[in-house]
Amino acid sequence: MANSKYEYVKSFEVQDEIMLPNLIVVRVDGRDFNRFSEVHEFEKPNDERALNLMNACAFAVLEEFPDIVFAYGFSDEYSFIFKKDTKFYQRRASKINSLVVSFFTSVYITKWKEFFLQKDLMFHPSFKSRVICCATMEVLQTYILWRQRACHLENLFNTCFWKLIGCGKSQKEAKEMLEGTQKQEKNEILFQQFGVNYKDLPSIFRQGSCAFKTEVEDIVKYKENGAPVKRLRKKIALTHSENVAGRSFWNVHPCLCKELGHFEGDISKINPEYIKSFQFENNLMPSTWIVVRVDGCHFHRFSEVHEFEKPNDEHALNLMNSCAVAVVEEFNDVVFSYGVSDEYSFVLKKNSCFYERHASEIVSAIVSFFSSVYVMKWKLYFAQKEMKYPPYFDGRAVCYPSIDILQDYLAWRQVDCHINNQYNTCFWMLVKSGKSKSEAQNCLKGTQTQEKNGLLSCQFGIDYHTLPIMFRQGSSVFWDKESKTLLSNDEVVEKFRKKIVVEHCNIIEKSFWKAHPSVLEEDSR
Repeated sequence: MANSKYEYVKSFEVQDEIMLPNLIVVRVDGRDFNRFSEVHEFEKPNDERALNLMNACAFAVLEEFPDIVFAYGFSDEYSFIFKKDTKFYQRRASKINSLVVSFFTSVYITKWKEFFLQKDLMFHPSFKSRVICCATMEVLQTYILWRQRACHLENLFNTCFWKLIGCGKSQKEAKEMLEGTQKQEKNEILFQQFGVNYKDLPSIFRQGSCAFKTEVEDIVKYKENGAPVKRLRKKIALTHSENVAGRSFWNVHPCLCKELGHFEGDISKINPEYIKSFQFENNLMPSTWIVVRVDGCHFHRFSEVHEFEKPNDEHALNLMNSCAVAVVEEFNDVVFSYGVSDEYSFVLKKNSCFYERHASEIVSAIVSFFSSVYVMKWKLYFAQKEMKYPPYFDGRAVCYPSIDILQDYLAWRQVDCHINNQYNTCFWMLVKSGKSKSEAQNCLKGTQTQEKNGLLSCQFGIDYHTLPIMFRQGSSVFWDKESKTLLSNDEVVEKFRKKIVVEHCNIIEKSFWKAHPSVLEEDSR
């Protein structure tokens, strides 16, 4: 691919490799799940179907990513632990974080009907996530214990709270009754007022769920004499254990000890602030433009499996555009976005304080929401095609200090759009004319723009400049001002309102930005 004068913008990307021997944990949390559970009428204080859906998502994550060997979850959160020597995506925090939360989100939606057959999704569920770097096995053990204790404390409180609500108390009264109470007092409230022994409640509610990889012997074939040939293979197990951070649980599972390590002793006291100090966080520089770039993961395969039209599938591109519109609507700080093929770049305003400018939460929230919309809107654009498997995306955040550099970044993406689309148009026309893929690649090797245009014109009668503008220039999604003239008290009054538009325009030239000065204004939203 030819270099452009805009490629210098790549120098603003920051490396976020998690160095060995740190153990990598990705914690996924539901975003606005209190509202989500109310709208979808989840059973209170625990909806077993919702918890089993979360467990199914965790299973899918462990199956999809071989380097994840252990997961623990409760309520609307799950923590995923990678094996100690993982090289997954060169241990880059942003990649790892975004891929896990995106895949988890896609699976949540695709499996929804398996657990809620009679309920339709009313709006897009999404998650945010973060990376925790555990410097030692002791830190990892403390982290797991912290999350399981949080499960117990939250569930005990919620069980009491909803029992009180059920007997006629208001939410305010229930909170006041429980304020300042200790575990023993809550247990007594449950037993004395409601005849509930907390320890008799289902273990999935009290202890959470852990999924982990274990090795089992499996018969792979039989010899001629009928004797079985056995091999060890990895299998995912799910359990609800009273103390997943205890030696008695951990050290009896050889796979966990091999891939992560042993627990040397049991831990009784934890300091949550100490654990939080291991959170891998890239705080984005203030007073800079934040760009979150979302890219499809393994979308070459995804497009082949789902038989996308080559070189461009208009339905697929319009689905991506629809996702971008939804993101711009959902996140007030996103002021502009540009997309092509399976990628989209979202620009957050310069003075944004979204998630206190924590990169992991900003990126994960946007990537997860984008993934959610993509899966939920699939049937609107591919009515006759079943989604064969969940798609997922990765994301990264980059800061640009000035409008000029930001515009150069967007110009770089549009230059790439042109280069890639022109090449792909030539490539697929050659393939459709009977050439093999390797022959088509050899034909195009070393050719320049003019030569490709000549090839399309002479061999296929195609004027490249008459191809659909969305293919050649990509799509821009942004808030624009719409004027409306009204007659008020015999006076003509011009009123403005904001609306989201999808345009296919030249954003390399300054004329676009001059025509839309409000897009990148500091007080434009």
